[in-house]
Amino acid sequence: MQPSEPSLREAWDAKADEWVRWARSRELDHAFWRMNLPTMLSLMPPPAGLVVDVGCGEGRVARALKERGYRVVGVEGSAALARAARDADPDFVVEVADAAAMPFPDDHFDLAVASLSLMNMDDLPAVIGEIARVLRPGGCCCFSILHPINTWGDAEQSYFQTVRYSETLEREGARLTVHDTHRPLHEYFDRMREAGLLIEQIAEPVPGKEYIGDVPEAVRWRDRPGFLHVRGVLPGGSAVAGRAPAE
Repeated sequence: MQPSEPSLREAWDAKADEWVRWARSRELDHAFWRMNLPTMLSLMPPPAGLVVDVGCGEGRVARALKERGYRVVGVEGSAALARAARDADPDFVVEVADAAAMPFPDDHFDLAVASLSLMNMDDLPAVIGEIARVLRPGGCCCFSILHPINTWGDAEQSYFQTVRYSETLEREGARLTVHDTHRPLHEYFDRMREAGLLIEQIAEPVPGKEYIGDVPEAVRWRDRPGFLHVRGVLPGGSAVAGRAPAE
């Protein structure tokens, strides 16, 4: 990041209105609703204990989880996005804070989710370290990112270089400028290992025929992955479903 360049938190806060419109539309952000949310849900353990949504944005994942019986709190760096999340669900507790210094005690959550947010974090090692800190032993971490093969092309740099980039999306009269970071795959896995998180499962969602039929542009993800989902676990303790809920 250049000295005069805003942080990723500041950049996303400035585009909050654009993101809220985009994120809540099944037509604009069709990949999330048709591929990413179903894939993330498939990796999660059953509802038990307390969930933290890291980089919860305007709250769409938290709302989906609450509908399925999960107890969720959020942490979001953008005050504007946190406000939008509360407006959509007044019962949703969202802390406005840097995910690299979450205002929660140790061993507090049974599950951490981070939906397409880790690319937007200014300090990835600290964020993953915080996820491990607030998880109870035996707890899970499920996150999704833009696939590094995908962001490599967007960043137009060496695959092995960590580089911030911006991209403007236009669809059906709407416009959204995203601010993300391309990182090689090992960056995520190395940070998980350093934080003590073990990888249990990965998924690279592929669009189905019905999705491609409805949204022909989705065909590009049939042969080249657009997204990556990871489920990790913090060793120790018993299975998540068998432990007492966190308070």
